Amino acid sequence: MAEWREREIDRVPSGAPLPSALDHDALDLYVQRLFADEDDHLRAVRARADRAGMPRIQLPPATARALQILVAAAGARRVVEVGTLAGYSALWIARALPPSGRLITLEINPDHAAVARRSLAAAGVADRVEVRVGDAAALLAALGPDGAFDVVFLDADKERYPVYLEEAARLLRPGGLLLADNAFWSGRVLDPDGGEVAAQLNRFNRLVARDPRFEATILPVGDGLMLGVRD
Repeated sequence: MAEWREREIDRVPSGAPLPSALDHDALDLYVQRLFADEDDHLRAVRARADRAGMPRIQLPPATARALQILVAAAGARRVVEVGTLAGYSALWIARALPPSGRLITLEINPDHAAVARRSLAAAGVADRVEVRVGDAAALLAALGPDGAFDVVFLDADKERYPVYLEEAARLLRPGGLLLADNAFWSGRVLDPDGGEVAAQLNRFNRLVARDPRFEATILPVGDGLMLGVRD
């Protein structure tokens, strides 16, 4: 394959209204009402997170629904999630799995992991979800064998996405999906001075774009959902 390099490209209009006329929050709410209405269990996860003093950084429902649809479309049976928090996205993923499916979700904070386990048990999916506690890079390295997973979803410390990329590529089967939230980082990936997290996310996006192991793009859902298909 020829060496990948950036080049000048034609600017093609997106077809969307000008940003000043586009209410992203209203559109997310529109999608939520049509396709991603929360049930009592999902609302309870958010309530538990609030009571535990967790930051409100779980996926918005419209993004969680997109994640769930992609997991289902892949026919996934084995999934790895990096970043559990209170178990909100884990519940959406678990509901996309068959009864024999398995989600391994990784969380560095044992208190958060305990809340997630309670939420997943209350929702009736604990039989297909395992919450593992520890450093995500070390936990990913211990997973195997190579190619054993259908989906890897990244939604944890954004500055380490480039590190997680290598383990994801190892763990995914051919045709498996790499998914990563916050690929846009509120648009700051466009700004060279947008901060360290923006710089690392921009690096991650560029790494995936030129990685011959993936066919990839960013879906403009929520804060940008990276989607890569493992070759």
